[in-house]
Order: sequence, then C-alpha cells, then structure tokens
Amino acid sequence: MHSTAFLLILAVGSWAQDRTTEAGEAAIKDPGVECSPYGYPPVTAQLSAFPPSAQRAKILPSDTTAQALWRDISSKVPTNIAVKPASGPPGYNYDGSDPDCWWTWSRCVSPKQPGLEPDVADVPEPSTLGYGFDDGPYCGHNLFYDFLASKDQKTTFFFIGTNVMDYPLEAQRAVVDGHEVCVHTWSHPPMTSLSNEDAFAELYYSMQIIKLVTGVTPTCWRPPYGDVDDRIRAIAQALGLQNILWKYDSDDWQFGSNGVTKEQIDANYEKMLNDGRNGLFDTKGAIILSHELNNFTLQEAIDIYPEIMSVFKHVVPVGVALNKTYPYVEKDFVLPSFEEYIHGMHTATPDDVDIPDVSNGTNGNSSPTTISTPNAAASSSAPSPPPQAPPPAAPDASDNGALTHFTFISPMIVATAIALWMLAC
Repeated sequence: MHSTAFLLILAVGSWAQDRTTEAGEAAIKDPGVECSPYGYPPVTAQLSAFPPSAQRAKILPSDTTAQALWRDISSKVPTNIAVKPASGPPGYNYDGSDPDCWWTWSRCVSPKQPGLEPDVADVPEPSTLGYGFDDGPYCGHNLFYDFLASKDQKTTFFFIGTNVMDYPLEAQRAVVDGHEVCVHTWSHPPMTSLSNEDAFAELYYSMQIIKLVTGVTPTCWRPPYGDVDDRIRAIAQALGLQNILWKYDSDDWQFGSNGVTKEQIDANYEKMLNDGRNGLFDTKGAIILSHELNNFTLQEAIDIYPEIMSVFKHVVPVGVALNKTYPYVEKDFVLPSFEEYIHGMHTATPDDVDIPDVSNGTNGNSSPTTISTPNAAASSSAPSPPPQAPPPAAPDASDNGALTHFTFISPMIVATAIALWMLAC
C-alpha cells in the first residue's frame, strides 16, 4: 500500500503540473499551481528574439527586421514634441495650451498633429459598456475566465508583453475563449517618458510575442496610465495600433496601497453606474479602466458584474462596440459585429489561427514559427510624452484575497491527503 500511495502522489503531481497545452492549463483551478513557473517550447526556443522579461524594451542589435521597420517609421514621428518626465506633469514646465495633446496633462483625445486618428475613450453604441481589463495575463486568472464563460461574456484584454512571455498558455486562453486581445506595452512604462526608438520597441515586441504565442497580431493598444501624446500616437499608428483609453477609472489596482479600500473602489464603479442610471449613456456608451492584475481586482469584477448588467443594456468587448470585426492583422479571425453580438452571437470565428504546437515547436500549419511584422498603417508626425505612477507590482497568486465565485479544493491537496492516509495505514 505504501508503494501505491507513493505512486499516487507522483502521478497526481505530474498531472496537476501538466503545462503543455492551453486546455490543460485552463483546467487548473489552484492559483498556486497556475502561478508556478513553466517552460513553453515555442517561447523558450525564441527567447533570444525578444528583450529580457521584466525589463524595458529596446530594439535588439541582432533584430534586423525591427531595425528596418523602425527606420521606415521614424520619419513619420513628429520632431517638435519633447520627451516628458516619468513623474508626469507635477513640476514640469509645459505649455498650458497642451500643444502635444498630452492625455496625462489634459485628458486630450483629439490629436493636434495632422494625420493622427482620435483616441477611443468611449463607445458609440447607446447604453453599452466597452468591457475590458489591463495588465494580463494574470497567472491565476482561470476562475475569472471560467466565470466569464459561465455568463457567455466576452471582453477585451490588454496584455503586457512580458506577462505573455512568462504565461503564454494563459494568453492563449483569451483567444481560444473568443475574447479580444490588445497590446499594453512590453513592460508597462509611462510611454511619453521614453525615446522614440524605445517606445517603438515597447509596442513592437509586445505585438510579436502575442503573435508568437496566440497566432494573432493585435491592432489595438492601451498606454499604461493613459500616458500618450501625439509623438507616441504617431509611433503606435504607424504600427497599425488604435489607441483605446477610458473616461471612468475603477482604480482597482490601487487596492491596499496608500490606504485605498474596497469601499473606495466600489464607489468608483458606482460613479459610472449612477451616471448610467441618470441617463448619461442614452446616446453613447462608456469604457471603464479595470485590471486583470490579482485576485482582488478579478473578484471585484465578479462582484460588480450583476450591477453592470442591470445598468447597461449591452456589455461587449471594445472592438465589438466599435464594430471592428477584424481585430487582428490576420484576417482569418472575425469578431461578431455589434448587432450580431447583442442578438446572441458572442463567439468569434478563429477559422485558421496558428496557435503553436509544442509537440514539434511549430505553428498550427506545421511550418516553423516565425515572428511576422504587421502592415504599418499610414501615420504622421509624433513627439515625446510623460508618465505617471510606477507600474503595478508583478502579479502574485496570493495577492489580496482569493476568488470566491467558485468553491474549489485543489485535486493535488485531496490526492496527497489520500496518499498520506494510505501511508499511515
């Protein structure tokens, strides 16, 4: 019996730690297991093609593709906009007329440089919430994604490149589940504080790691802290990225810091909900900033969801609210239109998305995985912007409580308890 118990521990431990497929990873419900590091061959085989994880991105000396693309884009970036301080506006001697359309300064969303597209800060459809979450993929997100699936609810995830590198199967789940994926930079810096070249690298390598891991290349992004000006807009637009901002902020990421309480974050959500109850969204909808950052932010999203559904007639991914049926460079992945979504068609159609196959290190068509360059959209000039607070700390499976929507006991714990009982007999 002792040998049987020992084999049971080994077998269950091996099963619980199987980290080779998106489906296998999605089946893990214990955040402690989810957030333990793992290697994923399609990523580990190409680590040299990316900046180091958790470091600010720079164009790699060996990356001739990125260098050539930057040479082409650089001529479209405004030269009359200065790099701004990472600390943001306080103490910065800036022209109060806001010539750079610096969002951090004035919440400007209509660029002043010619040829730049306006930012998206709300959605055109009445009584509609453009639903989205920043800073993912969070390693312990499976229970939240299960919750979304149980509600047949799709959303937009703004992914940080280094998080995709560290937790690629979690990133894959977003696409497989039919959510929209956008870029949230490589390392979450205040973008206007970076040089032109480094700002390009933050966006470019995020797009490439998402493509490598999920098979799709995003065409949307959100600047960390909303920190964007016309210089950064020009770089993003030249990469084919639409800028998504917000007008409501949950501030959920600040929970537990500087004395910020759950009640304060609830009140931030309530401000938007009360505006909805008072008819402010009767002619156009809203976007609120929320985060896939830790257990608290995701539990908060679960708790507030019934109220959101009671106020908004429609809760949809941002791309759906914009009727953006082709959310990626690859045209074989189609989102439902707004009309299709609100009439029950919530599933995107990934006809032939090449998610890497770990069995041979190739993509879904069995050809070598390559990092493609998106078609650059026409762009104009752009200058240099400022940042705000430092980036949120890296996700921690134990952060700020546990998700409680589902009651779950790790199968690893159950099996180990059984095996220990057998050893004692």
